[in-house]
Amino acid sequence: MKIIVMALVGLAFAASPALAANLCIDSRDIVSSKSTDGKTMVFEMKDGTTLVNHLQGYCPDMKFFGFAWDLRSGDTQVCENTQPLHVIQSLEICTLGKFDAPKMESHVSR
Repeated sequence: MKIIVMALVGLAFAASPALAANLCIDSRDIVSSKSTDGKTMVFEMKDGTTLVNHLQGYCPDMKFFGFAWDLRSGDTQVCENTQPLHVIQSLEICTLGKFDAPKMESHVSR
């Protein structure tokens, strides 16, 4: 009986979205990034997708100044919920939050 209960508890934890891995993107695949409100950041990717990230907290200087990633030497991955960045002029520290599902840009030719 203990084995069955432990197995069910294990399955519940494995299926929990709160324990799902954070989405990471390669910073070399980002074509552009911008924040117009200090709360979200929009990334245009090389493959044509658009990713929206909901920053942790309010980062007002992001609207006006560029930023730099805080990456370990040789690492090019930026991950939701963990990745800090610095606003260049003000040195404000911001952290990526959760990404929305990727959206593919539709190119309609006329």
